[in-house]
Amino acid sequence: MVPMPQSPTVSRSETVILLDSYPADYSDFQIDAFTEQRVMAAEMVGSEVRPPSMIFVCVHNAGRSQMSAGFARHLAGDRAIVFSGGSSPGPEINPVAVEAMREVGIDISNQFPVPFTIEIVQASDVVVTMGCGDACPYFPGKQYLDWELDDPHGQDLDAVRVVRDEIQRRVITLLSEMGLDL
Repeated sequence: MVPMPQSPTVSRSETVILLDSYPADYSDFQIDAFTEQRVMAAEMVGSEVRPPSMIFVCVHNAGRSQMSAGFARHLAGDRAIVFSGGSSPGPEINPVAVEAMREVGIDISNQFPVPFTIEIVQASDVVVTMGCGDACPYFPGKQYLDWELDDPHGQDLDAVRVVRDEIQRRVITLLSEMGLDL
């Protein structure tokens, strides 16, 4: 039997160092919220008694992955743990994606782009990638899905609605496949 790899210890100061390499100007609240996500994920690694979990990963963590996570959180509620991250997080959430989600009653305006981290990917049962190519993480034993979706960056609201609607369809299918009937 091969021992499970240990998740890294997570602290606020390590989160600050991690986030300092990205363009966003993170507030203390955002740093604390991301640190809490990382700590929760580290505690989940190896735990057999927990809700199903997933991470949605795209390049900037500003559009597709945020909309996907928004739908998953909205539809699954507390029956699943939902993360999102980017291989190269942008400075802010795409405002057109925020508006498109608001149209369907989901508010993602309080979210912010963050990188994916080892402990979060290790804690996730399903890793959904969207256009991050070789930068996306790979850990054996995870279910990987690669969703080819247009990038909403720089698109108008009509184009983002099309992406949003396709994401909604795929998230509903994913949650159903994970046993989370809606």
